[in-house]
Amino acid sequence: MTFETIRLFVDDRGVARVTLARPEKHNALSSIMIDELTDVAMELGVDTVVRAVELVGEGESFCAGGDLGWMKAQVEADRATRMAEARRLARMFKALNDLEKPVIARVHGNAFGGGIGLIAIADVALAADTAKLGLTETRLGLIPATISPYVVARIGEGQARPLFMSGRIIDAQAAQAAGLLTRVVPMEMLDKAMEAEIAPYLQVAPGAVGRSKALARSLGMPITDAVIEATIERLADTWETAEAREGISAFLEKREPWWRKPI
Repeated sequence: MTFETIRLFVDDRGVARVTLARPEKHNALSSIMIDELTDVAMELGVDTVVRAVELVGEGESFCAGGDLGWMKAQVEADRATRMAEARRLARMFKALNDLEKPVIARVHGNAFGGGIGLIAIADVALAADTAKLGLTETRLGLIPATISPYVVARIGEGQARPLFMSGRIIDAQAAQAAGLLTRVVPMEMLDKAMEAEIAPYLQVAPGAVGRSKALARSLGMPITDAVIEATIERLADTWETAEAREGISAFLEKREPWWRKPI
């Protein structure tokens, strides 16, 4: 299978590297990338050669969230179209979350919005100490809807509430304290840390690894189709608010929305 916005390479150990390959856009999630990440999750899920999956970003950032063109399309869309697009995004996160292989995220640069969703679905997230992370949706008058079940499953409601609401950008150390990141290392040590994290998965039975992951998921917060659909409804409702119209307009026009006050 060939891809336009991602790259897939599987080495002779069975370690698959999925690279977000839109560096000029800071690996923002476009419609094509959403579909390709869904497809690659399905492909890796049935590939018996693959023992572990690395999720990495090319260029200066891991993933800067939603693509500007995708955002513009949502502004002009009707409710049904917005819900359909949100459902595609939700399916992507579910496919990656359900992948019965260990997924290790390599985080550097910026990870905002949907980029946090990709971190949340990973089993392990390693980051450079210079990384910056944020659930920035409320800055635009929106909510972190489709990623919310995975973020809450990862860090719990108590840690999620202030991150959801404030839209603040935090450093890697704060993200580790919140539970989003597993380990933080200097940028020059990140690749070595990834290798050390992958090594144990190559010493254990791959089928048992997949079943263990499925077991842990079954004992955690249930992310059912009903839960996912409810987040999509909430997002659709939010898109129709005056705040969302103002926030997106301000963002596209490169101005401050009315609610932003000087600090």
